[in-house]
Amino acid sequence: MEFAYEVRTGKSVDEAVAAVQEKLGEKQFSVLWELNVNQTLKSKGFDLAHEVRILEVCSAPKAKGALETNPMVAYFLPCKIVVKRVEGQTTIGLTRPAALMGLMGDERFDDLAKQVEADLSAIVDAAAQ
Repeated sequence: MEFAYEVRTGKSVDEAVAAVQEKLGEKQFSVLWELNVNQTLKSKGFDLAHEVRILEVCSAPKAKGALETNPMVAYFLPCKIVVKRVEGQTTIGLTRPAALMGLMGDERFDDLAKQVEADLSAIVDAAAQ
């Protein structure tokens, strides 16, 4: 299984981030934190040729259930959605929850991971339109 799901979009990074934020609410997810990688690196004296934003996203009810099932899942939370622009092409993608949860070897997470992955993939697809 691949570790990431990614789609191309004709939107700018700012437009794509805004679209992701809008679509998250439709599936009861929210942004906990947004990292503008370019600004952070620039503040440390480094320039990055690519534009990269990382959104840490969460569905509180799903996270609560997962943490109650096995507190070790905290190592994989929150989920990340990445919006980047490389060589003039903007993409929106995510780390696949099923791939991450598979590392735990706890079959109790199989259905939840697939559900979260389906929700986030749908959000990414809708935001890319």
